[in-house]
Amino acid sequence: MHAMVYHGPGSSAWEQVPDPVIQADTDAIVRVDAVTICGTDLHILKGDVPEVNPGRILGHEAVGMIVEAGGGVHARRVGEHVLISCVSACGVCRFCREGRYGRCLGGGGWILGHLIDGTQAERVRVPFADLSLYPIPAGVSDEQMLMLADILPTSHEVGVRNGRVRPGDVVVIIGAGPIGLAAVITAQLYSPGRIVVVDKVDGRLEAARKLGADVTLNNGRDDVAAEIAALTGGLGADVTMEAVGVPETFELAVDLVRPGGHVANIGVHGAPATLHLERIWIRDLTISTGLVDTNSIPMLIELIRSGRLDSSGLVTHRFGMSEFPLAYEVFEHPGDSGALKVVLFRNEETGSES
Repeated sequence: MHAMVYHGPGSSAWEQVPDPVIQADTDAIVRVDAVTICGTDLHILKGDVPEVNPGRILGHEAVGMIVEAGGGVHARRVGEHVLISCVSACGVCRFCREGRYGRCLGGGGWILGHLIDGTQAERVRVPFADLSLYPIPAGVSDEQMLMLADILPTSHEVGVRNGRVRPGDVVVIIGAGPIGLAAVITAQLYSPGRIVVVDKVDGRLEAARKLGADVTLNNGRDDVAAEIAALTGGLGADVTMEAVGVPETFELAVDLVRPGGHVANIGVHGAPATLHLERIWIRDLTISTGLVDTNSIPMLIELIRSGRLDSSGLVTHRFGMSEFPLAYEVFEHPGDSGALKVVLFRNEETGSES
C-alpha cells in the first residue's frame, strides 16, 4: 500500500510501505476511505514532537471500512463503516475508567501517527478497536464524521468544556485555524453572550463570522486589548482559548481574560511560553491545558446526526490520496490557499476548492 511517511524534520513522502497486520486480538485493520491533515502533523514535521521517529506513517484522523478484525474484537465487525478516533482506549486502566482516554496507561492514548503508524495510508491498524472505532450513522457523510475524529472533540473538551463556558459569557478564541473554528462551533452549544475571534488572516476571520463568531479582530492591525476592554466594560473576557500553539498567543490569552476568568490552552506548543506570575498571581486566574480524551464523540455524533451541529463549513479542499504532498502544501500555507480542513479520498476523485 501507499502511505505518507515521516522522514525527519522537514521531510515526508507518499511512498509504498508494507500493509498493516493484526498484532493483538483487539486490533482491527481499516481500509481508509477519507482522511485529513491536522495542525499537529505540521508540528511533527517541524520537529516539535520528538517522540515521532523517522519512518512513522503520519495521521490520526480517518473514516473507513473494517476489513479484518482480531479474535478479541466483539463490538465492531468486518464490513462496518467507522470513524477512527484520534485517541485509542484500552478501556481497563485507571484513566480509561475515568473517561480520560488521552491518558490511557494500557497502550492507548494518542498513539496513531505518533507512537505507531497512523491513518494517512490506504490501510491502518487500529488497536483496541471496540473502544476506538465508532459506527457511522445512516445519513451522515464521511466529511461530517471526519471532523469528529479530532478537532471537534478537542475544541469542545479542551477549550469549551475545560474552559467552563457558560451562558452569557464573553469568549475570546485566539486563532482561527481549524481548531479555533471548531471552538466557535462547539462554544455555541453553551449559549455564550459574545464569541470573539482573533487572527492575523482576514480569510480565516471571515470563516469565523460565517460559523458564528460575533466579533472578529485582526491582531496584526487592531488593538485587541482595547477592543476586548470596550466589549466588557474594562473587565476582560470570561474565557479565553489559545488555539495556535505559540508563546505570543498564549500570553495574549492570559492578558485578555478577566480576574477570576479561565484560560483554556488548546494549541500544541513547540517552544516554552512565559507565565508572568509576577503580574497575574493577584488576578485569581484558572489556566487549563490538556490532550483530548474523545469521550464526547458519542454526544457529538448524535448532534451531527440530528442536525444540531454542522461541521460542513470547515472543509475547504478535497484531494485524492495520491495528492498527499500537494494537500500538505495547501494546508501548510492557508494565507495563500485559504485552506481550513483538507480531505483526501480513497477513490482518487480530486475536488478543487469548494
